[in-house]
Amino acid sequence: MSINGKWIKIQSYKHDGRLHRFWRKSYVLDDNENWLVVASRRTQVIEGNGRKWFTKEPAVTFFNKKDWFNVIAMLKKEGIVYYTNIASPTLIDYGMAKYIDYDLDVKKFADGTIKNLDKNEFLRNIENYQYSNELSTIVEYKQTQVVDMMNNKMFPFCDEEVKKLYNRFIEETKVKQ
Repeated sequence: MSINGKWIKIQSYKHDGRLHRFWRKSYVLDDNENWLVVASRRTQVIEGNGRKWFTKEPAVTFFNKKDWFNVIAMLKKEGIVYYTNIASPTLIDYGMAKYIDYDLDVKKFADGTIKNLDKNEFLRNIENYQYSNELSTIVEYKQTQVVDMMNNKMFPFCDEEVKKLYNRFIEETKVKQ
């Protein structure tokens, strides 16, 4: 059953099954065997500790169903900024997108600068959550692979594609809101 054109919720968990973060409302632009692509603007986010906030920038998010990362492409005034979570492959369960966040992140700024983030959190959580050597190796390798993908502007790190998808979101949700 296709969920294209529907609004869904997104849940991020930590390795121990504890809820990490929850996004209330994202619009499904594409749901295929490899990717779930959603868009949102000013969506409410609820942290695992109960803190609530709203996203500032519109975004197109790419959830990989077969690989260990997802990408939030934020449309900012200075250009598109890509924030990549190294995470378990995403699954759709009861109309919600779910994944496990594995701490390491990569951010590509609009000027092309790339930064690896949260290494200390990852090292702490290897111990806190007892990540296996195999899991730690996968997570570290995926961070390196994502940097290569960003440098080569491979999908989904393509500004024109993000803009096209966001414009489609605006057109489709004009009628449905």
